[in-house]
Amino acid sequence: MALQFIHDNKDNTTGVFIPIEEWQKLKIKYTNLQKEESDAELADWQRNILEDRIADYQKNQTNVDDLDNTINDIEKNL
Repeated sequence: MALQFIHDNKDNTTGVFIPIEEWQKLKIKYTNLQKEESDAELADWQRNILEDRIADYQKNQTNVDDLDNTINDIEKNL
């Protein structure tokens, strides 16, 4: 299995990436993973917040911050 480990800026392992082909095989082998996957879906209130934010962005696409600048600002304050 070709797993890729995800690390934060302090080199702590924070997650793992499983290629989709491997994930499909795991779901067949371990049927409870299918339930876990469906439980991971967004709740309605989360989906509503995202839809509101997307609508706000579409109304005013100039009121946004650059991701790289935002991350740099956050890292400066850590």
